[in-house]
Formats: sequence, C-alpha cells, structure tokens
Amino acid sequence: MKIAICPGSFDPVTLGHMDIINRSRKVFDKTIVAVLVNPEKHTLFTVDERIELLKRCTRGMDDIEVVGFDGLLADYARERGVTAIVKGLRALSDFEYEFQQALTNKKLNPNLETMFLTTSAENMFLSSSIVKQIARFGGDISNFVPECILSDIKERLSLGEA
Repeated sequence: MKIAICPGSFDPVTLGHMDIINRSRKVFDKTIVAVLVNPEKHTLFTVDERIELLKRCTRGMDDIEVVGFDGLLADYARERGVTAIVKGLRALSDFEYEFQQALTNKKLNPNLETMFLTTSAENMFLSSSIVKQIARFGGDISNFVPECILSDIKERLSLGEA
C-alpha cells in the first residue's frame, strides 16, 4: 500500500489545501493529513479544532486519515509506513523553503520521498493567512474555504478570538 502524508497547519483549511489533498488521493492508496503543531504560529483554531474541521471537510473519503502531529515528520513517516510527503507549491518563494525541508527529511529518512504538486491556477494566491485577513474585515471568503466550515470561521472571527 502506498501511503502519503500531507502535513500543514491548516488554520483554517482552504480550497487550496483540499485541492492538494484530493490530488494526492489520485496517486496514493492512503493519505494521512497531519495537522502540525507549530509553536511559532499564532493560530485561530486549536489543533483539536483544526483536526475536527479537516475531518468534516474529508467526510466520506475513506482513504484519508486526519491526525494531529508534533515532532519530526521524517520519524513519524517511518513509524506509519509513509513513502512520500505531498506538499503544495503556490509560488517560487514556497519552493525554496519546501526544497530545504525535502532534503532534510530525505537525510533523516532515506526511504521518504517528497512530491511537490503545483497549486491550481485559481488557488495560487490563496493562503490561510489571506483567508483570515479577508474574513476579519468582513469580506466574503465563501470562494476560498469549504462550505462545511465557513460558519465556523466566521463565528470564530466574529467573537474577536483571532
């Protein structure tokens, strides 16, 4: 069985994230969507909330597993029998950082490959940060996030918790 891992902070999950997750499904038998804990990022949603939002967005996708994760991705991949990391790239600026990460993960786990998927043209500009900024100022984010979590994002931002 070919298993991939699609890591990210997913705060919140966007249609760009879902595009990469769905495209990973076409290549791999199973994709683990790993919500990473990044202490350097101030998040809108807790790890548990992000996991729940992703589970709703992937409901009915039996080949998707959503997990929380803290630690070295290379080690976690080895423990889970993962053969590839799937990462989405929006722009050249994404590539430099992701390339460094791919080389580091390969050094830590020689059996682990990294696959870069270029984002769809309609999602090239899209990031969780942009979605949060638009929503904070009352803009319409319905074209940027899955419909099943739209109200969660609006509610969180309207409570002033951002």
